[in-house]
Amino acid sequence: MKELATFEAHGSYVLNLCFTHDRQILISAGMDNVVKLWSVPDWAPVRTFEGHANSVNSMSLSPDGQRLVTGSTDQTVKVWSFPDGAQRQTLQDRKKTVASVRMSSDGAWIAAGSYGGRARVWTLDGQDVVSIKASKKNLSSVAFSPDGKTLATSGLGDEIMLWALPSGEPIGALEGHSTAVWSLGFIHDGRNLVSLGYEQGIRFWDTDTWLPSRIVRADRDGVRGIVFSSDEKLAALSMESRVQLWSVEEWAPTAELPISTKVVSSLAFSPDGSLLAIGGADRKIRIWEIGSQAVGEARVEV
Repeated sequence: MKELATFEAHGSYVLNLCFTHDRQILISAGMDNVVKLWSVPDWAPVRTFEGHANSVNSMSLSPDGQRLVTGSTDQTVKVWSFPDGAQRQTLQDRKKTVASVRMSSDGAWIAAGSYGGRARVWTLDGQDVVSIKASKKNLSSVAFSPDGKTLATSGLGDEIMLWALPSGEPIGALEGHSTAVWSLGFIHDGRNLVSLGYEQGIRFWDTDTWLPSRIVRADRDGVRGIVFSSDEKLAALSMESRVQLWSVEEWAPTAELPISTKVVSSLAFSPDGSLLAIGGADRKIRIWEIGSQAVGEARVEV
């Protein structure tokens, strides 16, 4: 493993990263209100998407790679034509910060989780599907199940809530974390829901029983984020100024990457699993060559 490149990408924190499915472009979103596209492997700037009036907190690329959805502190969700950057839709609900956006696996629906505890689902062309009062507290993450029949939400409360789609009827609550649940993601073809809690606990929930099949404590220093390679054999965990690679089968660290930034704010595997992009509070993106430890299309972010 080695660091291949470091470059200044944004005017402030790099909040989100994503590779296109063909590995030709790295997409970054920042606290400077813009989305940027970078060519792979020379990391030259390709295009800047401008239109948000505040931090771009979350983004999701459609399965066909033709639309990018972004959520912002400016209280809007935007749908962009990709890669040309034309704005197709601007969606808003109750004038609250949008913390998390996700597209369904078939690309038909958009989910957004906002401060104030509301989750909203729209069609890709902006038609209402359902609005859910998911919590009394701020939401931090939303996630579709692969079949699109369930929406999971989490935030400052200690529960993960499950909702039936398209009705929005509650399915149940998953309890076990304390204080807050930062992020969610379905893995293993939807057989597990993975949640990262404020207490540094990572829980793997069996979606047949909705009971925890594995509970691990990752690190005492504070896990800020986790992403999985698409073969789901490798996970990358961001821990303040460190990034660790973990074997998922054994759930044990296999390597630690020395990162010279005070805060690691985003992670993304390349589609073939050979690269890991790391965004920081220092406005920079670092590209690490991971090698053959992760294979397949790596696009599961928790």
